[in-house]
Amino acid sequence: MTQTMRWFGPNDPVPLQAIRQSGASEVVTALHDVPNGAIWTLEAIRARRAQIEAAGLGWTVVESLPVHEDIKRRGPDWDRLIDNYRVSLENLAAGGVEVVTYNFMPLLDWTRTDLAWELPDGARALRFELEAVAAYDIHILARPGAADDYTPAMVEGAARRHAAMDDDARRLLSRTIIAGLPGSEESFTDTDFLAAIGTYAGIDAARLRANHVAFLEAVCPVAEAHGIRLVVHPDDPPFSIFGLPRVVSTEADVADLFARVPSAANGLCLCTGSFGVRPDNDLPGMVDRLGTRIGFLHLRSVQREANDTFHEAGHLEGDARMAEVMRAVVALQRREGRSIPVRPDHGHQMLDDLSRQTNPGYSLLGRMRGLAELRGLERGIAAAFDG
Repeated sequence: MTQTMRWFGPNDPVPLQAIRQSGASEVVTALHDVPNGAIWTLEAIRARRAQIEAAGLGWTVVESLPVHEDIKRRGPDWDRLIDNYRVSLENLAAGGVEVVTYNFMPLLDWTRTDLAWELPDGARALRFELEAVAAYDIHILARPGAADDYTPAMVEGAARRHAAMDDDARRLLSRTIIAGLPGSEESFTDTDFLAAIGTYAGIDAARLRANHVAFLEAVCPVAEAHGIRLVVHPDDPPFSIFGLPRVVSTEADVADLFARVPSAANGLCLCTGSFGVRPDNDLPGMVDRLGTRIGFLHLRSVQREANDTFHEAGHLEGDARMAEVMRAVVALQRREGRSIPVRPDHGHQMLDDLSRQTNPGYSLLGRMRGLAELRGLERGIAAAFDG
């Protein structure tokens, strides 16, 4: 595998030199300062590349080139935004990028309800608790009809939870869910978020899938012509929240997308953490069956809990069956004669990073530990193949 680590640009608390010392040979990054929908200029791409290469690292994977909400909704500005996306792809190809990651989740990127959940060893992890989402959705956001989206038991639990929270706890929950995280596309207030949800009225899963297909049909010919592979990141979490549809949550979702848009440029970022929240996603089997389409790997693991709750586990722990996944990845790379870019994801905040300012999920030491574990696992499995 080509070992990478995510870098959020010049303002990232983790410097490029530290990433290089972690054992990564490349970073995955984006022009986070460019507004959604605007063109990424070749000049800006080359400037970012020069900064990365001066630190002794490579850059072949973008994460992410955001898809504007008006593209997801097929809004009135669709044509202009599609043209801008095509130009950005052309410029990225000219700037040496080979893989472009994106997602098609309405409004929110990855969502958690606790960014510093303490583990038994004192390290901290990201955690998602559906009851906390319900408490926010029903009682703080006050989305019309929200209670209908939860079980009666969940509604009761959410009411008790909200009643027990003081104003500071409610504000913290709001900020955690919607105020924007590293890599997220937008940042909202509660009022803004409720209004934004309203812009998706009438857009169900079938309509969102159709809009996703329309997007790919419009941009894949440009990507294919310029040697770019577009890879979709799965929904995180992989089910509907806040009444918004999500359509890249299962292997069947992905297989349908590939069938409807068979372009070689239409690929997958296989995130074992996002897909792994659902026990019906067979992660090693997905590597086997979707292998040719996989252009980027996020290898992380979650520990499932009851009631659609989960937290980020160690990279070799939890429910991901990482050894089986890695065995399938090693076999895929040998079968196809390529090295797939991989990055550890959502590492624990641990050791000295507990006293440092870090981006949630993107402290250095937890990710470095994860990368080292994945590196060792790959080498051990490769040696067994050769033996």
